[in-house]
Amino acid sequence: MLEDYPVTITLPVLWGDQDAFGHVNNTACIRWFESVRVRYLELLGGGQLHSPTKVGPILARVACNYRRQLNYPDEVTIGARVERIGNSSFTMQHAVWSAAQQAIATDGESVVVAFDYTTQKPVRIPADLRAGIAQLEGRDFPS
Repeated sequence: MLEDYPVTITLPVLWGDQDAFGHVNNTACIRWFESVRVRYLELLGGGQLHSPTKVGPILARVACNYRRQLNYPDEVTIGARVERIGNSSFTMQHAVWSAAQQAIATDGESVVVAFDYTTQKPVRIPADLRAGIAQLEGRDFPS
């Protein structure tokens, strides 16, 4: 399933996630990516998520590949893992596993920037965040 993803969440596909064509609307997958990304950051001690006067994460980019249609009813497991860490940003990969189809239905990536909400500028990723990601991922990242 999603063994290579250290953080996963499982959610039901809701009737309201579908659009007029009877499949899950593209925006639902982006919301699911967000939900697992927030969970990942919470596991890193994401107290900064709710404090706009400090350094915290800000989403710079999100991309999504729609591999299979999803429909109600279903249950999806969404995974997150960090692929790369740069100076002020990291790239996170996402995948959405459909229980009904027993397959990856959607995958994609997000770029998250360490952002100083006081100065409104990107900053270097703090050392404790880098260490936390490495620990959660179970591997080292080149600096």
